[in-house]
Amino acid sequence: MSPHAGFRPLPPEGASDTLGRPGGVGRRHLLLLGTAALAGCGFELRREPELSFRTLALTGFQPDSPLAAGLKRQIRRTPVQLLDDPARAQVVLEVLHEWRDRTVVASTSVGQVREFQLRLQFDYLIRTASGELLVPKVELRLSRDMNYTETNALAKEQEAAHLYGAMHSDAIAQVMRRLAAVKLQN
Repeated sequence: MSPHAGFRPLPPEGASDTLGRPGGVGRRHLLLLGTAALAGCGFELRREPELSFRTLALTGFQPDSPLAAGLKRQIRRTPVQLLDDPARAQVVLEVLHEWRDRTVVASTSVGQVREFQLRLQFDYLIRTASGELLVPKVELRLSRDMNYTETNALAKEQEAAHLYGAMHSDAIAQVMRRLAAVKLQN
């Protein structure tokens, strides 16, 4: 059987298809109808959250924190200015606890690891420079399970790094949504 069985190419421009329609007009109408249906239902691509404040300070992060680096990168994509001095910022995101670990979930009878659980814990609050709480303490907990075999140790380390990266991205997106929900009283 040919690899192109059932495949019919579009008729050349100006020619008509098997139903007598000008080449590809039916497909174009179907594409336009699909696009209009998606627009009509309210679908739109995800955008950066709109933050209602002008300045933000990040405090309590470890110097080499991937979450801090990711948050800074996301915030730089908005009009909000990052400040080093929390006393001058309208909003302060204060990290209370940031921790990631790996625990054994399953092992064989001889002690060989078969499955790990990767966990990320991130606790923070959002306040003003004067200490007024805008968002009380948030305890963010993310975890991913990962199969493991000693024969593929290097590949599994890369997979773990990828899974931690995905958890960091999830955490950053959740923090950005929380920041977007912050409304300052003027």
